[in-house]
Amino acid sequence: MTEREGADDLREAARRGAGEITATVIVNAPAERVFAALLAWERQSDWIPLTTVRVVEGDGGEGSLVRAVTTLGPAVLRDEMRVVRVDAPYEIGVVHCGKLLRGPGVLRCTQMERDRTQVVWHEWFHVPGGAAGRVAWPLLWPGSKFSLTQALKKFGRLVEQGRLP
Repeated sequence: MTEREGADDLREAARRGAGEITATVIVNAPAERVFAALLAWERQSDWIPLTTVRVVEGDGGEGSLVRAVTTLGPAVLRDEMRVVRVDAPYEIGVVHCGKLLRGPGVLRCTQMERDRTQVVWHEWFHVPGGAAGRVAWPLLWPGSKFSLTQALKKFGRLVEQGRLP
């Protein structure tokens, strides 16, 4: 793939898809600490079940490529994300640019009080499978939202316990 084709593919993947998921958690820690924990990509393996996360290109900051591999028995889901924005300690923007998972995502930290931070994780996935995928999405969405919310709750507990970052 040429550099131009890669840029065009990333631009296409960055379009918002119809599969929208949002999860929110309040973490009893300052925004700077919460943000640092979110940016510790490889530590996501500690709070996202069945998933191993690695930075495969770059230093984890803007421009980096991050790969998350989720394995459940024989099923393997690969998620590649390009980090497109890092605005510490407020926002991390990514574009899921793999073959199956595509679309933009954002992780936001909002300081509420001195030691309380709201984290919002928002994703807009392109729903694969054409019309059939769009019909199935409402059935899959509740499980996706529940899983994302549970992962964020675990993230919050680990930050509060000082186990992240």
